[in-house]
Amino acid sequence: MMKYINYILIILGAIIALYSKTGTEQNLFILIGGITMLMLGVYRISKTIPSKFNDEENN
Repeated sequence: MMKYINYILIILGAIIALYSKTGTEQNLFILIGGITMLMLGVYRISKTIPSKFNDEENN
């Protein structure tokens, strides 16, 4: 269930960021909000990806 929230954050953030760029007068706060949502979703997904290196190899 939590991974779907991450994907929704990424998709909504991208849509909001693109939407704020379409008008002739850009709304900076909407753009920042969309980018923040996008980056939050990417960060939450990247936390779940395991490291390429094992702890045993580092010792």
